[in-house]
Amino acid sequence: MTRPATDRPWLRRLPILVILAVAAAGAVLLRDRLTFETLAANREALLALRDAHYAAAAAAFVAAYVGIVAFSLPGATVATLTGGFLFGVFPGTLFNVLAATAGATAIFLAARWGFGARLAARMDASEGLVRRMKAGIDANQWPMLFLIRLVPAVPFFAANLVPAFVNVPTHRFVVSTFFGIMPGALVYTSVGAGLSEVFARGETPDLGIIFEPRILLPLLGLAALAALPLVLRAVRGKAGI
Repeated sequence: MTRPATDRPWLRRLPILVILAVAAAGAVLLRDRLTFETLAANREALLALRDAHYAAAAAAFVAAYVGIVAFSLPGATVATLTGGFLFGVFPGTLFNVLAATAGATAIFLAARWGFGARLAARMDASEGLVRRMKAGIDANQWPMLFLIRLVPAVPFFAANLVPAFVNVPTHRFVVSTFFGIMPGALVYTSVGAGLSEVFARGETPDLGIIFEPRILLPLLGLAALAALPLVLRAVRGKAGI
């Protein structure tokens, strides 16, 4: 009798292993290709393509961005800038958020299918600190998911994998990713929308803008708002409420 595919560990892990292999190859082969300099050198051709075939250009851009995120290829920031450069703040931000969410979901599903379910089951079956940590994450999934998206210091790749390893439901991951990355995507898309002037001056965009107080403080405010339920639950727990 043939075993179901889900009973074959190597088959379950194949998608995430393929992603990791492509990511490693992309880090070597595409490191110097998906750059701001490449965007600057091809800007006229990209604008001409957009003007001649807007819908096709938008679809091709979203598909390429999904691939970059899904396979963790270098150039995600440049892709976000490109979305703003080609399509403006809107619908550029929408295109960027949709593509990044779709790519992140692909990684999440591959990791959860390969490792997440069994790892979460082992954490539930364990004793002591590990089990308490898993229970704490389960009880605070929504604020935790938004928190790791809103804090700029959390690597995007890690924010895709950790929820998979604790068996977060797919709909929670998708919703928190879509809305959680929106503020940062809006900032970088806005930078991309102003690239015409940057190109005219022969300069490079300031990608550190997200760490400027006028940008960082509102983001940290949103992160604090996301963390508020965690704080309230902790205070209630200590007070025995």
